[in-house]
Amino acid sequence: MALDKVANEILESARQEGDLRIQEAEKERARILQEADQKIERMRKADEKELQDALLRMRRQELSSAELEAKKIVLNQRKDILNRTFDEMLIELSSMAPAEKSALYKKILAEGKKVIPMPKVFCPKGEADLLAGLRGCESLTETDMESGLILEKKDGTVRLDLRFRTLLESIWEKELKSISTVLFE
Repeated sequence: MALDKVANEILESARQEGDLRIQEAEKERARILQEADQKIERMRKADEKELQDALLRMRRQELSSAELEAKKIVLNQRKDILNRTFDEMLIELSSMAPAEKSALYKKILAEGKKVIPMPKVFCPKGEADLLAGLRGCESLTETDMESGLILEKKDGTVRLDLRFRTLLESIWEKELKSISTVLFE
């Protein structure tokens, strides 16, 4: 019986040792699972934050793109209005009454003669009579051109373009800011 007793004690001790090791393994398993859950939760939160940041970034980009597109549309509309205004001004100048155009031609010619004394004068076909009584000029020639005048030095080395389009473009470039302010503000 002593051998049975010893065997039972060994078995009981082994069982207790086994139970203890199982308990420790269970504790270790619970700790590992808890760490894994915490790691998964941290990763989930990081992914969610990254997703929220990406969504916010995309919203900002979309908003910026929409604002940029709106500005582009407004600028294109303003450009169209400016172009139409320029064209309308040019038409208005070109189609003014003969008496007004004659007076304007004479003023233009007077200013041009300060640069080119005794110039050859070129004007649009059918408008030579608007410069009736022309003095201080080498010649007056009608040619196929837009309204306005072109003055040329006698030897042809200097040419002054005083057509309405050229004058209007020059004024337009200098005064574009003022024109835009009047039209758009």
